[in-house]
Amino acid sequence: MTADKTPFTVEVMQMIFDAIRHCKVLGITIDSVEGKQLTSKLPYSKKIVGNPATGVIHGGALTTLLDTTCGMSVPIALGEFRISPTLDLRIDYMSAAKPNLDIYGRAEVYRITKNVVFSKGIAYQDDEHQPIAHCVATFMLLPKDVADTDMVQHSIENLND
Repeated sequence: MTADKTPFTVEVMQMIFDAIRHCKVLGITIDSVEGKQLTSKLPYSKKIVGNPATGVIHGGALTTLLDTTCGMSVPIALGEFRISPTLDLRIDYMSAAKPNLDIYGRAEVYRITKNVVFSKGIAYQDDEHQPIAHCVATFMLLPKDVADTDMVQHSIENLND
């Protein structure tokens, strides 16, 4: 299956994000699935402010946005759901996020090997050409039989019908 005909629509990806507790608590939503790219949104909230004096979002919330978005770009690239825990995540913070604005995370896979998947992403607010952060991440590609991925795949196919 090609990335252009992925079963991982915005609705399917939102269902998966909603099942991830930290995404649900932070209110992360799916903004778009375009080709191989996944874009998610972290809404600004007082509960995730790291510095009350400035209103800037805590780096941990931004890390969660990028790690999860990069990790969930894996099934889009593969065309199937696979468990893929984070092996490594490197984030370069380029500027502080502006208070009272949502943050978007965009990611895509750029290489797949037998056991490891490589993804890259950015976090931005108003202008994707002015990123808040840039990241690269690697994910372990676990065998299909590690979890009941058939059940997940079946649920996705039924949702898309």
